Amino acid sequence: MLGTTLAVTAAGVLAYLVMGLLPAREAEAGHAATTPVATTQVRTTTTTGTPSASATPPVTGTPTPKPTAAATTGTARPSATATPRPSRTASTTPSSAGRIRPNTTYTGVATAYEADDGNGACLFGPSPDLMIAAMNTTDYETSRACGAYVVVRAANGKSITVRITNECPLPCAPGQLDLGQQAFAKLADLKVGRISVTWQLLSPSTSDTISIRYKTGSNPYWCGIQAIGHRNPVARLEVRTSGGWRQLPRTEYNYFISANGSGCGSSIRVTDIYGERLTISGIALRPNVVQPTGVQFARH
Repeated sequence: MLGTTLAVTAAGVLAYLVMGLLPAREAEAGHAATTPVATTQVRTTTTTGTPSASATPPVTGTPTPKPTAAATTGTARPSATATPRPSRTASTTPSSAGRIRPNTTYTGVATAYEADDGNGACLFGPSPDLMIAAMNTTDYETSRACGAYVVVRAANGKSITVRITNECPLPCAPGQLDLGQQAFAKLADLKVGRISVTWQLLSPSTSDTISIRYKTGSNPYWCGIQAIGHRNPVARLEVRTSGGWRQLPRTEYNYFISANGSGCGSSIRVTDIYGERLTISGIALRPNVVQPTGVQFARH
């Protein structure tokens, strides 16, 4: 009997101990269950952090458009040469045209001067005809107006087309044209001396082609380059160098200068105010010789 009692008592104590320990295990299990949640939250934060880290590439990717833009500009070159003239004109005219822009009417006065053989500040040399004019200094714009054809209209309804070969310094005002006497006489009597006019840029019909001339004194270490006989005003002139195309600065006497000789005697690229580029090769470095190219800008 005593043995049985002891056995029962021992079993009861053991059962009590087992029951007492169970909650602690459940609590431990409960804590372990929250740990993955915390771990999950950490992962979520890490995941959230990854997008923001990958958000950085888009920012790093934002500069990517810059090279792409450069590539686009580069791509536009072949396509610009390829023909889409309307879009090319729209995109380049504002930046290339300078003060004298296509489809714009300018108001001013016309005066007259003795043009002699028609040579002037643009240094084209003697003109084949004297239907020429000197542009006021403001609109001359460091020779950007050189070679431009403009239609001049007087209040009496008469009109003429002249080519800009010279500069009219102050007191010539913006909008003013100093016409060769032969040209002025077609609008009014020379005795009048001064008339009100409007004028507009023209892209004329012509059978002439562009010629290139190296300035007197040009050599492999310094050269000046000039385009002659262009239908539309020239916006820029570039020469090919070992590093690619290099744009040359323009002088007020209408030559583009390579002060260190870079590109002298190599291929030349001229661009008009409409954005059309013409690449010219085979022009020898021969000072003060007019060399024909056989190419011309398109009419607009």
